[in-house]
Amino acid sequence: MLSNTFFHARRFLSTKVSLPSAPVIYPFSKTALTPSPTYTSPPAALQEGKGLMEFIQKTLLSPEKQAMLDKLFSRRSPNRITPGSVVTVVSEQAPTVFTGIVLSIRRRGIDTSFLLRNIINRTGVEMQYFPSSPHIKEIRVVRRPAKRMRRAKLFYLRDSPQKMSMLAK
Repeated sequence: MLSNTFFHARRFLSTKVSLPSAPVIYPFSKTALTPSPTYTSPPAALQEGKGLMEFIQKTLLSPEKQAMLDKLFSRRSPNRITPGSVVTVVSEQAPTVFTGIVLSIRRRGIDTSFLLRNIINRTGVEMQYFPSSPHIKEIRVVRRPAKRMRRAKLFYLRDSPQKMSMLAK
C-alpha cells in the first residue's frame, strides 16, 4: 500500500509543469508551453545595405567560368559535352585530375552538374562535378562519342563493362 502511494506521488510530481512568468499556451494542449519568440534586429551596416555588393561579387561566377559554362553545357552550343564523351576534370581538391566517361548531365543553370565514371584498379569510380564550383580549374573534352548516344543518361554502363570499354577506346 505504501509503495503504491509513493508511485502515485512520484507520478504526480513528475508531470507537474512549472509555469513561467508569462506563459504562451499552445492552443491544442493546456500543458504544452512554448517560449515567446525574441526579435533581434539586423546589424546597422546590413540595414544600410553595406556589405551586400561584396557578397554578391563573391558568389557570382567569373567571366572565364561563365564562358566555360556557356561553351560546354549550353544545349545550343556545338562544342557542348554530351553523354558518352570522355572528359578530363582538373580540380584543386584530391583527386586533382580525373578522366572518365560522362554518364549524365544535369543542366540547372548555375547548379549544373555532370557525372563521370571510370574503372580504377578494377573498381568502378563515379565522381559528380559542379562546373560552377570554385574548386574546378579546367574541364577538357578528350574525345566525343563516335555516334550520337540514344540515351541522355547512360546508367546502363554501370552494369556492362564491355560497353563502357568500347566507348573508352
